[in-house]
This record gives sequence, structure tokens and C-alpha cells, in this order.
Amino acid sequence: MAKKAKKTEMVEVEPQIETMEEVVTEFFEEPVVAEPKARERLKPTNEWEIKDRVYLLKGGKRPLSRSLKAAGVYYFDKEKGYERELKYCQNQTTPFVDEMKGDQRLEHIIFRSGNLFVPKEKTVLQKLLSLYHPHKDSLYEEYKPAAIAADEIDVLNIQVDALIAARSLDIDTAEAILRVEVGSSVSNLSSKELKRDLLVFARNNPKLFLELADDENVMLRNFGIKAVENGILRLSSDRRNFMWGSNGRKLMVIPFDEHPYTALAHWFKTDEGMEIYSNIEKRLNN
Repeated sequence: MAKKAKKTEMVEVEPQIETMEEVVTEFFEEPVVAEPKARERLKPTNEWEIKDRVYLLKGGKRPLSRSLKAAGVYYFDKEKGYERELKYCQNQTTPFVDEMKGDQRLEHIIFRSGNLFVPKEKTVLQKLLSLYHPHKDSLYEEYKPAAIAADEIDVLNIQVDALIAARSLDIDTAEAILRVEVGSSVSNLSSKELKRDLLVFARNNPKLFLELADDENVMLRNFGIKAVENGILRLSSDRRNFMWGSNGRKLMVIPFDEHPYTALAHWFKTDEGMEIYSNIEKRLNN
């Protein structure tokens, strides 16, 4: 009996064809890169600078020797909230008694000829003197050239500003400002002498000069002084009143806490004072 041939079914598999777009996309797809972690910003620390230090007695004092208390002094610790005893011991690594261990060999602190040089190896003594000792900045101070230079630069800058301002002032303003320094004798100076003395005043007293140069009343004060010098006005002997020089009639009462000419300058700005100012101005110009 003949066998029946098995009928084989052919299943057609539809081929998967990648489109050009898919191929290109897959080929050029950028790899995923993990974002770098942000660096943690280091907190600034007030680290102690290792260096040689020099300490000077205040006031330029230079005795042959001057001892500074090395024990029995205290420092108020704000973080701990109480005073801590200080002591300088040669064999300890801290100036705080409550942190010391073992024997305490006390060491003297002596300034020679007004100064004390402490090498960088003696950090404990440096910290005691620079940070904790109660006599710091009252009996002695640390010599800091950079800080001294900064202060000197500030002074020099003020002097330069004052000199530049003085050079640009007109004669009338120069006279008004200089009258504060030399008084009535300024009226006898020539213009050259005025400018010279004004520059000297600006150099020697730069802060006062700049204050006067910025004072809106300085010209009015000078005007009042000139009126008194010329006998148009008169200041009473008790410096409490301004009066007419011709008849003694009272013009104004000076407030108790004001300088007479400052008060007069303020009064010249009032309605009554402006009329008197115009009257005096005419007399001075005649």
C-alpha cells in the first residue's frame, strides 16, 4: 500500500527591511553620557598662616625690656560661652590651660627694645599674642606691613584729593576756607600767598580742608566775618548777638549751641537775612 506523501505547507516570512532613516538614526545615535557631578564648593577656612611674626609695643615705646603676662590671663571664648585661662608653656601645644596635658613649664614673654620677634616654629606663642592675649592692641600690636601700607595709601589719597581741590578753587573761596585756619590776617595776604597757604593747609589737614570745601555755608561765614572786620556788623562781647556796627541795633540772637558765624550764615538764608545780606554786600563793594 503506497504511503501518502505529506503535504508540506510553505509559510512565507515577510522579510523585515530597515528603512534608510532607521539605519542612519541607529548609526548616528549619540551615546548617553552621564552628567558629571557638580563639584562641591569648598568652604573657606581661616587657616593660620605659618610665618615669622614681629610684635611692637604701642606708642612707639622702646624700653630695654618689657615683660608681658604669660599666665593668669583669660580669653572669652564666644563659641563655648565662658572665659578660658591662658598660659604660655614651652612644652605645650596650646595656650589654653584646659587643653594642656602633663607638666606645664611656664615660659616668659619679653619685649626687647620695644619689639618681640617670634619665629614661625613657635606657633603657640604667635597664636597667644595674635589672637587671644587680653593686652593685644592695647599694650602691644602685631606689625603688619601690608595693613600699614594700606592705611598710608588712604592718607596719601586724601591728601591728593585735597590738593587737587585746592588748586582748582577761586580766590574768594580760597580766602573763605583759609580764614578758618589763619583768621582775619587772611585779608592781608596777596593772591599768591593765599594759594600757597591754601595748598599747605590742604596738604597738612586734608580732611578738614575737604569738609570746608564741601560746606555750602563757608562763603556765607566768610562774608559775615568780613562784615565784622569792616565794622558793618558787630559781635557782642558775650558772643550771643550780632548788631549793626553803626548804631548797635540788634540784628539776630545766636542760638546757644551754635558757632556765631555758622548761625549768621544760616540766618543770611532767611527772608530777613537775605535783605541784610544785600545791604551789607553793597557797603562792602563801595
